[in-house]
Order: sequence, then C-alpha cells, then structure tokens
Amino acid sequence: MTLLRRTAGLAAALTGTLVALLAPTAAQAAPTGCRTAVTAAPDVEQARLQDARTAAFTERSGLDDLLHGFPAALCSARDSRRAEWVVDAWGRALWRAGVDRAQGRRPGGELPARDDRPLYWTRLAMTVQLDRWQPEFTVDRAGLRARFEDASRGLADGFSAARGIRRIFISGFDPYGLDTEPRRANPSGSAVLQLNGRRITLADGSTAEVRAVVLPVRYGDFDRGMVERAFGPHLVPGGPQSADLITSISQGYPGVFTLEAWAGRARSADPYTDNVAALSGGTTQHPVDAPGLADGPQFIRTTLPTDAMTAVQQPYPVLLNTPVTEIPAGATDPVERADGPTPGSRAVAGGGGGYLSNEVAYRSNRLRLELAPDLPGGHLHTPVLTGLPADRDLLTAPEFEQNEAAIADQVRAVLSSARL
Repeated sequence: MTLLRRTAGLAAALTGTLVALLAPTAAQAAPTGCRTAVTAAPDVEQARLQDARTAAFTERSGLDDLLHGFPAALCSARDSRRAEWVVDAWGRALWRAGVDRAQGRRPGGELPARDDRPLYWTRLAMTVQLDRWQPEFTVDRAGLRARFEDASRGLADGFSAARGIRRIFISGFDPYGLDTEPRRANPSGSAVLQLNGRRITLADGSTAEVRAVVLPVRYGDFDRGMVERAFGPHLVPGGPQSADLITSISQGYPGVFTLEAWAGRARSADPYTDNVAALSGGTTQHPVDAPGLADGPQFIRTTLPTDAMTAVQQPYPVLLNTPVTEIPAGATDPVERADGPTPGSRAVAGGGGGYLSNEVAYRSNRLRLELAPDLPGGHLHTPVLTGLPADRDLLTAPEFEQNEAAIADQVRAVLSSARL
C-alpha cells in the first residue's frame, strides 16, 4: 500500500478542488447560468477540509468523480422537486460508491479499500457544494441537506426481496475526535460498509442478508430523528423491510469488543463535544433526556444472543459489559453499579456511557420495544482502531490497515454466531 506524504506541492495538488469550495476564487466558477454563494461559511465539521490530509481522502480514493460532477447536477435542477431528485440520486450514488469501494468493486486509489474515511470526507465536501448552490427558485435548504445525508448514509437502501433469507440490520458511525487527530477512522463505519448487502452464514446454518447505515456523530441529527428513520422500517413486524436482528455498532475500548448489557436513556457526556462542537447538555451530575425523545424506560437491556456472541474470542476478546451509572431512587448523586440498574433509578450512563453510542442503542431499542419487542437487539462496541503512523503527514500504514481489517472481520464473526 502506497503511503501518502504531504509536501507543499502535493498538498496544493490534492486540495485544490476541496479547499476552493471553502475559499473559492474566480478560477473555480460554477457552470454557466448557475450561481454559488462565494461567502457561504462552512460549519465546524466542513471547515476541517482545509487540512490537506483530510482533503486527500477524496482525491486519493477514487471518489473525486462524484465531487467534480455534483455541482453541474445541482445546476441542472429547474425547480424544487427536481432539486430533491438530484440530491437523492447523488446521495445514493455516493453511498453505493462507498460500499462498492469497501467491498473491492470500485477502484480504490492509493488508500485501503476497507477505509471508511473517503466516504466521510467526500460527503462533507459535497455538502459544502450543496450549501453554496444558489438556485433561482425557492428550496428548503435544511430539507435538501437532510435528504442528501439520509441517502448518502444508506437510509435509502434496503433488503432484497429474496425469500428464505434472514435479515440483520446494523449501524456504524462516522470518524470523530478529529480536532486532535484528523486522520482518525471509525472501525464501526468500516465494518458496516464491508457488510452492507452481503450474505453471511449463521451458526444454525441459515443465511442472513446484512444491511447497514453509517450515522453522523452529531447530536442535532439524533434530535431530528435520524436513528428512528434508519431503524423504523426494519422494526415493522411482517413489513417488507422487517429485520430478524438489529444492532448498533460503535468504537469502544482498547483491545476488546464489548456487548453492552444496558442502554441508558440519558445524555451525560459534557464537556465532550460532537463533530460540530455541540454539547449534549448533560453531565454525570446532571443527566438530561434528548430533545423530543419518546417515552421509555430509564434503561433497556440487550436481547442479543450474548452467550453465543461472547464465544467469539479471536483475535480480540468479546465481553458482556454489565455496569451502568444511575441516580438511585430517592437520591441525588450518581452511583456506578457493576451489575445493572436498580429499581426506580434515573439513568446517567449505560454500559456505553452517556454519548451518542449509548444513545443510538437506546433509541433503536426503545423503538424495538414499541414495535417488535421479541426481536433480538442491542449494541456492540469494537476495539479502538490503532496503528496510524507516527509521522502525521502519512494517512495510512500496514499496521493500521491490518487492525482495521481484523476488527471488521470479527464484527462479521460475531454476527454470524447468532442463531435466528
């Protein structure tokens, strides 16, 4: 695998397209007859594209053709309905390209095929293009952005109509913690991209089709119901997209997989921010419920086949993680419990903490309890992905790629251990 080193000349070559989106010049004019907002300010997440390393993930991954073609496609729209069609189509195209790349069906450039980072950074660059677009008709900008996000994250995808095939629906996450290390990947995102649409053989000999989404690390998207939109169609009993098992997946602890026994209702992650520097609004001392979160219990227990899944012990141990943090009934201070919550307590943190990895588990399983309470569901934390080279100008290294592959392969093995 070729390693990418930034030099002054190479940085300019790699980032000319992407940085121009953030600081455009006359040389990067929009197609004739199409206006762009030169002064459109990027948000916190988009602004990280000004780093030459993050911009390189698109140019060196084979996804740059989508970035180059999207502005002209937007400019072809002559009314709001056509604009919706364009963002839907290009969002789906980006998702398919990311999946095809992760599964070796699309030329991958110089970066590893299993890498989730090209999809993440290309999506961000395309949202910059969408934000800058100035049509000559009225559009719902927030609505267009939401449609593009949903389509480019797999929410418009679905199970095939094949008969006699079990169905497993999973979610992963974008990279995060990018202010301290912009080269970070997320092994949960990598794993689900590799599994989306694949068929696996389960422990009972049956065949299961896997479908997946990659969720943003942004509180606002959760507030607006993205988790429920993603999981809802797969929790309707007997529905055309109904699943036989669901699980959310995220990056967790060093050197170990954990199946979270409990998901807690609360947010309590402050001062840790999300990818747009937003806070949850809750702390360990003062947990809060997410805005608009429907009624539900303080804690929800996993119904995944944890005995079978924890039997998968190579190359990483797989453990059942039972602790929670709660405020006991009648008390005001948080207490850690090694074996789950006590009756009447207030949730502070589930096994996965009080951040979005816990929240996706709570939201998806709260909906599961409402719609399909007998369905197996829960949350899987992967090991922390390590191995980035010490030279901060290098984007990848053999150790990083080997670790990423090992984690993804074990996610598949854990899912395959189920009997449905």
